[in-house]
Amino acid sequence: MIDRNALKAEFVRNGYTQKDIAKILNISEKTLISRLNRGVFGTDEAQILVETLHIKNPAAIFFAKRVT
Repeated sequence: MIDRNALKAEFVRNGYTQKDIAKILNISEKTLISRLNRGVFGTDEAQILVETLHIKNPAAIFFAKRVT
């Protein structure tokens, strides 16, 4: 399960909106919201997010034990 709040914080910290991230992932904003809510991203999408958002510890976000 992903840490949805930590991932959204990375969006903001890097100056991206959900709409921007959806475009980067080549999905609709509705699909992005659904994936955030379910906590499910494909490995390709996760890699794009890590690179785009410069996430230094992806395991803390994408393999969170406790979801906030």
